[in-house]
Amino acid sequence: MEYAKGRIGRVFTVRIDHGEDLILELIKLAELEQIESAVFMLLGALKEAKFVTGPKESITPPEPVWSGFDDVHEILGIGNIFLKDGKPKIHLHAGAGRGDNLKLGCLRGESEVFMVVEAFVFELEGISARRIPDEEHGFAPVSFQQVPDLE
Repeated sequence: MEYAKGRIGRVFTVRIDHGEDLILELIKLAELEQIESAVFMLLGALKEAKFVTGPKESITPPEPVWSGFDDVHEILGIGNIFLKDGKPKIHLHAGAGRGDNLKLGCLRGESEVFMVVEAFVFELEGISARRIPDEEHGFAPVSFQQVPDLE
């Protein structure tokens, strides 16, 4: 296990509007506000989205199982923002439902907002974290560097 201790810094309440791309708008916010470490939660609806819903087999690097939808679904999500190669990287897991149809996974690629998505972004201070690519395992886990104690 590896971890870092910090505190909540700035808090952003964000409205992402109809037709906008959810992940791109979160990246834009992080770039505009120079957010390097954050957690966020969101709720709203998407017109279309793609998810990774697990690996095809329990091996690394994993081959993803893709799922998605192209009709409006309500969503709830939680994620984080850390830098990868100096740029904000969004890691977002969400549940999306329409009627009795429910999907849960890691949202990736384009995701068009339907009506509105509201996001609540909590910046993390005192944490120096980066996503470092791990080619052997096929993903970029969060890696922490030591920063001075906040207390």
